[in-house]
Amino acid sequence: MVDIATRVHNHRWKIDPIVRSLIDTDFYKLLMCQSVFRNKPDTQVTFSLINRSKSVRLADLVDEGELREQLDHIRSLSLSRGESTWMRGNTFYGKRQMFTPEFMDWFEALRLPPYHLEKRDGQYELTFEGSWPEVMLWEIPALAVLMELRSRAVLNQMGKFELQVLYARAMTKLWEKVERLRGVEGLRIADFGTRRRHSFLWQDWCVQAMCEGLGEKFVGTSNCLIAKNRDLEAIGTNAHELPMVYAALAEDDAALARAPYEVLSDWHEEHDGNLRIILPDTYGTEGFLANAPDWLAGWTGIRIDSGDPATGAETAIRWWQARGEDPRQKLIIFSDGLDEEKIIALQAQFAGRVRVSFGWGTLLTNDFRGLTPDDALAPFSLVCKAVAANGQPTVKLSDNPRKAMGPADEIARYKRVFDVGEQEEQAVVV
Repeated sequence: MVDIATRVHNHRWKIDPIVRSLIDTDFYKLLMCQSVFRNKPDTQVTFSLINRSKSVRLADLVDEGELREQLDHIRSLSLSRGESTWMRGNTFYGKRQMFTPEFMDWFEALRLPPYHLEKRDGQYELTFEGSWPEVMLWEIPALAVLMELRSRAVLNQMGKFELQVLYARAMTKLWEKVERLRGVEGLRIADFGTRRRHSFLWQDWCVQAMCEGLGEKFVGTSNCLIAKNRDLEAIGTNAHELPMVYAALAEDDAALARAPYEVLSDWHEEHDGNLRIILPDTYGTEGFLANAPDWLAGWTGIRIDSGDPATGAETAIRWWQARGEDPRQKLIIFSDGLDEEKIIALQAQFAGRVRVSFGWGTLLTNDFRGLTPDDALAPFSLVCKAVAANGQPTVKLSDNPRKAMGPADEIARYKRVFDVGEQEEQAVVV
């Protein structure tokens, strides 16, 4: 096992690049990319970095030259033969050849497109423009680079023994969480922590700890490179990006109202089983479910990613019951702001009523809270989102208005079209 503290103390980025592979990304990114490649390959998009935690002044912490070196390194990456073989020949969610030969031929030739980087008011403005299948693959590595460079900026101020103590404390903190989760009957949990991880090495360590500590209760990781290297299941379905871009392409209000369902209709044609998971909160869960076509009730489950998770789960259960479905046969995946206490509470509340699973993110792979002076390594809320499609702005409403994004007039229009009423604000953990 890697001695992370010594590696950090001695690291040079050309030995330890932050992003080591094009598959050092979330599995759902590759699944969505194939869907976009098939259905909307010519759509032009803009992605932009958004730091919700304004108190973390990234441009003051992270050297611009080092950031550019890391981004340029990512642009030099291409699939290795072993990575291509893993994608072409592996079984994902019980299906062989999940990725088509046409998509793989394209992906094997891919180099990520250029980026645009500026400093403004203590923050980096990082944007990517181009065809949707290419640009979308920047999201996860861009976030991983900024998160880890911020970590390195703090760690560079520490001595060798200070680093040893820091990582010993962080390991103990995580292991204590694992021990508390070990006793939870029926637990199914996966690592969803790539995008805001402390570092690649730390995420890899966390995954190994979960494997040993939780055994079969740990069902896999969203990180494709770690899944490949550790012979684990790659976990993931789809994200808000799809309905956000489809909605931005809508020509009028009627088309806008249909857009979130057209996304899932395209997905329905490509995938079955546990990949048929609804993410209903992009424009408000209540309205989405109220207007959903009947065939969506037959899907396997729902992922809850904003708002109060228990409220969202109860809403889903009532919807399935109203549509004549048995909730006990359905899957609810909780994936927002989770830590072990919330996981334990949600499992106790919904076990036996639905099939429950958890995607544990930032507070698995980046919980250094309380371990450094001034909490300099505490996780913060950094996202990289599609902000425009074919020249039209994208909008996200969410079940938590603090996560809403888009121009004010478009937010108002979307709220009207999707009949979004009063929403309760929730703290954005990360």
